[in-house]
Amino acid sequence: MQVKIVNKSKHSLPEYATALSAGMDLRANIDEPVTLRPLQRSLIPTGIYIQLSEGYEAQIRPRSGLAVKHGISIVNSPGTIDADYRGEIRVILVNLSDEDFIINDGERICQMVIARHTRVEWLQVDDLDETERGSGGFGHTGKH
Repeated sequence: MQVKIVNKSKHSLPEYATALSAGMDLRANIDEPVTLRPLQRSLIPTGIYIQLSEGYEAQIRPRSGLAVKHGISIVNSPGTIDADYRGEIRVILVNLSDEDFIINDGERICQMVIARHTRVEWLQVDDLDETERGSGGFGHTGKH
């Protein structure tokens, strides 16, 4: 599938790290380093603009390495880029650690996954079909 992309960053296009990667890395496109203090969040630009086909979205997800090594995540994870959005992709990073974290220009800050989605039409009813689980949730099944 081809996706239109405008790269206004100083860096290469987003790319998959391996042949079987689901997500491609996006990089910070900043003029100077950004220090994220503990529990602080910041909107980080990528310089990337995309045009998706109808029925698709781009999901913005945290990078596992940044999460486990430094406590860096995304506030609204996964973030959604809709097919009709034409602005710059910017990422809301948060520092969940107890130490400052410095984001440098060109650093890989998140992954972007392109995914198909379906729109629904509501069918309003008085009751839902019965299942074995029923309304049990939040650990109700007892399965690990």
